[in-house]
Parts: sequence; C-alpha cells; structure tokens
Amino acid sequence: MELLTSIPDASELDHGRRPSLPNVFSSVPISRSGSLWRRALGFVGPGFMVAVGYMIPATGRPISHAGSRYGYTLLFVIMASNLMAILLQSLALKLGIASERDLAQACRERYSRPTSILLWLFAEIAIAACDLAEVIGSAIALQLLFHIPLIVGVVITSLDVLLILLLEHRGFRYLEALVMVLIGTIAVLFGIEIVLSRPEWLPILHHLFVPSAAVLRNSDMLYIAISILGATVMPHNLYLHSSIVQTRDYPRTIPGKRERSAGQP
Repeated sequence: MELLTSIPDASELDHGRRPSLPNVFSSVPISRSGSLWRRALGFVGPGFMVAVGYMIPATGRPISHAGSRYGYTLLFVIMASNLMAILLQSLALKLGIASERDLAQACRERYSRPTSILLWLFAEIAIAACDLAEVIGSAIALQLLFHIPLIVGVVITSLDVLLILLLEHRGFRYLEALVMVLIGTIAVLFGIEIVLSRPEWLPILHHLFVPSAAVLRNSDMLYIAISILGATVMPHNLYLHSSIVQTRDYPRTIPGKRERSAGQP
C-alpha cells in the first residue's frame, strides 16, 4: 500500500491522457453498501477474467505431460509457478489502481521508444504463441468430441471468440458473467475428474510442498518444469489485469484506491 501514498488524487492527475479501455473505463458501478462482502463482490470480475487465462490448453498440456510421465513429482513446480503468477498479477493490478495506467501505458511513458517497441513485439509474440495453442487445442477437442475436422474446428473457435468479444458492447459485466460461467463449468468438471481418478492424497501433499532434487538431475524433467513455469507466468495477462481493474467505478482518491486494491482477489 506504500505505492498509493505517493500517488496524487484524481483531481491532481492529467486527465488529458487517454484512459485504458476508454469504452469501458469506470463503467461498472460498485455497491456503496456498508457490507464489506457486498462491496467485495463488485471487485471479483477482473479476477475471474485473469484466472481464465491460466485455464487454457497452453497451460494444461505441460502439466498433464508432467503428470503422465512423473506422477506427482513436479507438483511443487506447479505450486511455485502459481505463487509467482499471483505475485506478479497483484503488482499489475496495484499499478493499474494506483497510477490509473495499464502496464503498456506505463512502459510507454517510462521507457524509450525503441525499448517500448521491443516490449510490444515480445508481448505480441507471447499472445500469438498462446493463441496458437488455444485454437489448436480447441480444434482437437472438437474433433475428439464431435469428429469435426481440424480446419473446421479452427474456424469455429475463431468465430466464437469474436462472438464473445461482441459482448463487450453490451457491457463489461456480460463478458465477466460468461467467463464466470465457463470457469465454474471447468471447476465442476475438474472436481468430478478428481473424484473418479481417486488420487493418493499423502504423496500429493508431500510433493506439493517439498521440491524434488530429481528435477535438477533429470534433464527431461527439468525441461518440463521450465515449460510449466513459462506456461503459467504469462506477460499478456499482466497487461490485461492492469487494464481491466480500471473498469470499476470507484472514487479515484487515495481512500478509494486503497479499498479497491484491498478488495481485488
């Protein structure tokens, strides 16, 4: 919270600069109820929007590969990767709240033009690589479930993404609601899979908190661990989070920003 004490109130900021996502900036009202929980519920949408970025084929593929080859051994890598991602996402949302700038705007203002262009290119490459895995993964899923040819599955996946993005014109909450439903569906299905697979809980708890030295001795295991880390900590999610936290209509003052920062999951 020390960052917030050095940020001026909204009245002192230069409002001539274009806000992040101007069409939905400060468009989602927040309850003014005295109940902390009711106010907190108004802040969970951006958290779900970012969470869905970690529930994709690009993330699941190396994790499932690690489980099929090495059992529970690499669970600590998954835990550590997620803790690192949580830290980075929390820093990204605090940047968006405190400075009223997303990460891209902050980079453009703070770095030289060549550096900003290089960061933009890296972000575009990361997004393209992630989208490639998602589109192909969705097409393979459609083929396995409904015997749809891969090329048709790619077209269907691309079109449904465009349809989902159209929901933004109806209001940002519609987009968040759809994402919450999708995440809830995935959570239920994962829960069913856990029950049916009957995992060994004691080895899970052991490898979840105790790293294995075999990771450093086995090159194949090390490569999979690196792929898990790379698939979990995604730079484009940091740009997204620092931007969509600004969709909430909260007071652009130090107390308002402090409440917003504390209420974001």
